Amino acid sequence: MWTDHRSARTRGYGARRWTAAGGGMSVEIRPISRADVAAVVSMVHELAEYERAPRECHLTEAQLEAALFADRPALFGHVALIDGEPVGMALWFLNFSTWRGVHGVYLEDLYVRPTARGTGIGRALLATLAAVCAERGYERLDWWVLHWNPAREFYHSIEAVPMDEWVPYRLTGPALRSLAEQAPTAKSEDLQSSMRGDAG
Repeated sequence: MWTDHRSARTRGYGARRWTAAGGGMSVEIRPISRADVAAVVSMVHELAEYERAPRECHLTEAQLEAALFADRPALFGHVALIDGEPVGMALWFLNFSTWRGVHGVYLEDLYVRPTARGTGIGRALLATLAAVCAERGYERLDWWVLHWNPAREFYHSIEAVPMDEWVPYRLTGPALRSLAEQAPTAKSEDLQSSMRGDAG
């Protein structure tokens, strides 16, 4: 359980500080800075190990820094610190619901280091993203979780709904490249202009 000492003016996307109930550890949750990149990359690899797929994770510090701090970033993130030490993180990006007509947040990675589990940091990270949604008028916060992950019990406790009727699909590797070769021919600059929304 955390006691929230934020003022109304500081609630939202910026830094959030909590103190464990009864005193003790001081927790801060804030947007990832460049100084946090190495720790966040390390936690992404720790998450891949936890999910039994360490060889599938190839993220580098250069890749994450470029994604988070581009001129127009498509990836965002928060880091959780206990007494200044990184112990958790959330990496996320925006999606869009054509049924609701508004953006939402897709949570790509949520991770809390073993030494900090059970302290409420996972809930605090999710609450931070929920606040981003509420303050921006987004109506959905989505994420995937492995069937065997015990965190599912916690997700049920906060009334998150499993989307059991949906089956996720993914194209990657040779299959992705094969389909790409079937795309109508277009100049690379035309495709880039289309993605930017430039007038044709």
